[in-house]
Amino acid sequence: MSRRRATSIVAVASVVAAVATGTAIALFPIRTAVSAQSRPEVFKPGGGVSLPRVLSEVKPQYTAQAMRAKVQGTVLLECVVQPDGSVGNIKVVRSLDSTFGLDQEAMKAARQWQFKPGTRFGEPVPVLVTIEIAFTLR
Repeated sequence: MSRRRATSIVAVASVVAAVATGTAIALFPIRTAVSAQSRPEVFKPGGGVSLPRVLSEVKPQYTAQAMRAKVQGTVLLECVVQPDGSVGNIKVVRSLDSTFGLDQEAMKAARQWQFKPGTRFGEPVPVLVTIEIAFTLR
């Protein structure tokens, strides 16, 4: 086979589960190129891969500076739900702020979430998800 990579665009179904405490998880459509030469190590929901389900979540902490500045909004995180239900490989997709530390607090909270892992052919697999974490002052 040539070195030329064949790619296909994978569209992923979306599910949003809002949480009354001001924190939400959102699994958004993800468009990404997948190499036809090798099987991906991380799966995307759809096409026989089930979505992970939240079992427990940790709410992010507001930093004192963000509270004083009255910063509100959401941080979008892309992460991998591992076969054991833990969260890894977190990256900020949409930042709320780079000054007051809310992006870091969102990542710190997401690392502590636990999921029922996504499955493929009945076996737990690593699944790429996008988590939306909301910061709301009351």
